Amino acid sequence: MNTEEQIQTFRQAHAALRAELGKVIVGQDAVVEGTLIALFAGGHVLLEGVPGLGKTLLVRTLGEVLDLSFSRIQFTPDLMPADILGTNIVMEIPGGRREFQFQRGPIFAHLVLADEINRATPKTQSALLEAMQEHQVTAGGELRKLVEPFFVMATQNPIDQEGTYPLPEAQLDRFFFKIIVGYPTADELSQVLSRTTTGARSDVERVLTREALLELMKLVREVPVASHVKDYAVRLVLATHTKTDTASPIASQYLRFGSSPRGGQTLLLAGKVRALTDGRFNVSYDDIEAVAASALRHRLILNFEAEAEGITTDHIIGQILRDVPRDAAAVSV
Repeated sequence: MNTEEQIQTFRQAHAALRAELGKVIVGQDAVVEGTLIALFAGGHVLLEGVPGLGKTLLVRTLGEVLDLSFSRIQFTPDLMPADILGTNIVMEIPGGRREFQFQRGPIFAHLVLADEINRATPKTQSALLEAMQEHQVTAGGELRKLVEPFFVMATQNPIDQEGTYPLPEAQLDRFFFKIIVGYPTADELSQVLSRTTTGARSDVERVLTREALLELMKLVREVPVASHVKDYAVRLVLATHTKTDTASPIASQYLRFGSSPRGGQTLLLAGKVRALTDGRFNVSYDDIEAVAASALRHRLILNFEAEAEGITTDHIIGQILRDVPRDAAAVSV
């Protein structure tokens, strides 16, 4: 299969997923698009929004349209790490003897929905760290590999809501995208009400197998990035690093810490997916800028001054995009 055919196959798979999700999800185009970008790039997604906006429905529907194993974990304050990873239990075997056998937890699935992840305690939240980064868990005294592909799709409520625990920075950094789920428009809300109060049912079909998804994820990694575009992504990340020569003025004023290298990785991988969906086999400046907010908003740590003035990470990212020129030659020395 040549490159043009591979791109066409990718676009068809992407369109099929969008069409099936559209049978259930009303509006939220940016949210759906961001989730699919992370999926094809092999990254985890954090969806943030108040209850009732369809975050859980989106991930559950995605699990239905992909031919992958799916599990759902409802995070609560009394949830324990063993409830996620699994534990050794005593089993009686033939002959009347008993032995420990490892009972796998819900983490052993291709697609894991971590629902309301910030309602569990930090101890339980940390149970996902190893799984999200290394696709393995240490449980029952042994190292156990997770199935491939492996995705965590987490939802969380805004941290100022009752009964929430902020996710630690190390865990936030492991999420490929943080996507903000906003309120529907009047037309979208009307469609939601029509679909959910009339007894109508929308059945979705599985449109992508595990093997096909792995091939498409492999194709994403093969998309080339020109040196000047990669340099632009590097300069965007460095502009978030406070107290450095490369820092943007707004970063030095309002940030305690800037983005980790994972932010740069996310910019390039997400840019590659966006290029493929547009029918291109090369990443552009526009691709990088389009994904910058979702890739970086959870990797920037605000200082007290920013919080006191109500400055958001999205505001800072927008200003950095204006401060950092696309052409490296335009950077003042």
